Amino acid sequence: MSTGYQIKNQEGLYYLTFQVINWIDIFTRPIYRDIIIENLKYCQENKDLQVFAYVIISNHVHIIVNSSEGKLSDTIRDFKKYTSKIIIENIKTGNESRKEWMLNLFKFAASKHSRNENYQFWTHENHAIELRTPNFISEKVQYIHNNPVKSGIVEKPENYLYSSARNYADMDSLLNIILIDLPWKTYS
Repeated sequence: MSTGYQIKNQEGLYYLTFQVINWIDIFTRPIYRDIIIENLKYCQENKDLQVFAYVIISNHVHIIVNSSEGKLSDTIRDFKKYTSKIIIENIKTGNESRKEWMLNLFKFAASKHSRNENYQFWTHENHAIELRTPNFISEKVQYIHNNPVKSGIVEKPENYLYSSARNYADMDSLLNIILIDLPWKTYS
């Protein structure tokens, strides 16, 4: 196992990336994005997860978080385990046109790792980067918020519904977050 990109400081502020295996574009469907939002809310309310920024793109999620209880690794492990289970169940029972293709890829990925049972949805890495300086925090928040712009989904970060850019622009949002006092503002 790699020693880089691990959550070493359980009380630290971290930039994390959750990537779907094989970069499968599952979050093009609102049902799956909503599962992520609902489970982030659950972790906020029940697992002391503090969310400072987030974005859900077609095949990955970026977040800036910490744990007020100092159990960030446990919370992230539980979040990924539960969301993968619920998403797989929705693929199996829903009207997913890509069902067979996706389940085959998730099953094949699981066969490559002994710690998986039937399916692997997320990669095992979180690309955890501890954020220690205001400039680095600001850089990562801006990166998160500009992800849908760079992907050509929207022209302005705050126009993307599944992003905390809306929170920072004082607009209606899907998830309550803790705003970071940033030295810049890209939102009109």
